[in-house]
Amino acid sequence: MAITLTLPPRVTDRAFARLAEIAAASGEQRALRVAVEGGGCSGFQYDIKLDDPAADDLVLEKDGQKVLVDAVSLPFLANAVIDYSEELIGARFVIDNPNASSSCGCGTSFSI
Repeated sequence: MAITLTLPPRVTDRAFARLAEIAAASGEQRALRVAVEGGGCSGFQYDIKLDDPAADDLVLEKDGQKVLVDAVSLPFLANAVIDYSEELIGARFVIDNPNASSSCGCGTSFSI
């Protein structure tokens, strides 16, 4: 019998660095909220935005930068990696989620 270890999401140094750049450019220190909502073309979708911490949030912090995950979204993001990507099609925060059995082309919608 194999034991699967469930860990909270991990945030890359690149994602934390981008948050620091956003804070420096805006002059405002806000956290990055990563949430999972119903909807999207695959059943669930990511909602990524700047926000303030709530009482039940998991707070992932490095060098004064914070990433927030609410209690409802946390099981959907177990063992996921939150990163920042710069590609020809644009720059954005991305999530590598091992829980997603499929995802759509846009990368913001997935199914379990």
